[in-house]
Amino acid sequence: MRIFDPHIHMTSRTTDDYERMAAAGVRALVEPAFWLGQPRTSAASFVDYFDSLVGWEPFRAGQFGIRHHATIALNPKEANDPRCREVLDLLPRYLDKDGVVAVGEVGYDSMTPEEDEVFAAQLALAVAHELPALVHTPHRDKARGTERSLAVVAESGLDPGRVVIDHLNEVTVPLVRDSGCWLGFSIYPETKMSPPRMVELLRTYGTERMLVNSAADWGRSDPLLTRATGEAMLAAGFDADDVDRVLWRNPVEFYGQSGRLELADDESAGEPAGEATPGTFEGNSILRGGS
Repeated sequence: MRIFDPHIHMTSRTTDDYERMAAAGVRALVEPAFWLGQPRTSAASFVDYFDSLVGWEPFRAGQFGIRHHATIALNPKEANDPRCREVLDLLPRYLDKDGVVAVGEVGYDSMTPEEDEVFAAQLALAVAHELPALVHTPHRDKARGTERSLAVVAESGLDPGRVVIDHLNEVTVPLVRDSGCWLGFSIYPETKMSPPRMVELLRTYGTERMLVNSAADWGRSDPLLTRATGEAMLAAGFDADDVDRVLWRNPVEFYGQSGRLELADDESAGEPAGEATPGTFEGNSILRGGS
């Protein structure tokens, strides 16, 4: 089983997690910029954080044979802090860097006017830099937040096929399914989504445009729940090709639209290659374009 985790916050994880992930079949991942739990006091602190996402974390991941990519943005929660607004001026510098495969996480936390403004501004950056966008739906009033997110995406001019609406659940999937956007699901031990619930959603809606991630932030989370979801799919009667589509080919297709996805020579959107050997990584190719 080969796994591409399309949303995981490795800044919050240890090198032991990287080792376990490699052994479980994780070969590539995307780490979105997010709120670290402690309010930042100036835009300058984002520079160090973004530098780590495009420098230190790819190095850490590479020691275990995992290809690390990032998405860059001013996250929705800190969009409300006027001290952070200068970050918008910093973003173009990072959105042009290799390994940055989308603008994100953008979207809503509390659905304030400030979040509206920053969300729209960052979708405009995605259009200008020809990048996909990763949209965070709020933890509270999720249905209204999802509807509002879809409206902002529609107004932005960004092709919905280049947008993933993340942190979905049973209530919000029907809102997104016919929008043309991709559907993202965060699998957690207690909250958001579980492997059995995810399997039922895949039974109902199929595997097309579905992205399954572990998120695995600084809260109670598990970076191996992508693997657990794949195993649950097999136990429920899905075949290995279904699992490979959800856990590998779908994220490769979505992020491949950036033209900056870097994978090992045998890792394409086609048929699964042999199992990865943890701790090794030989060669790479860059997927240009794609859809």
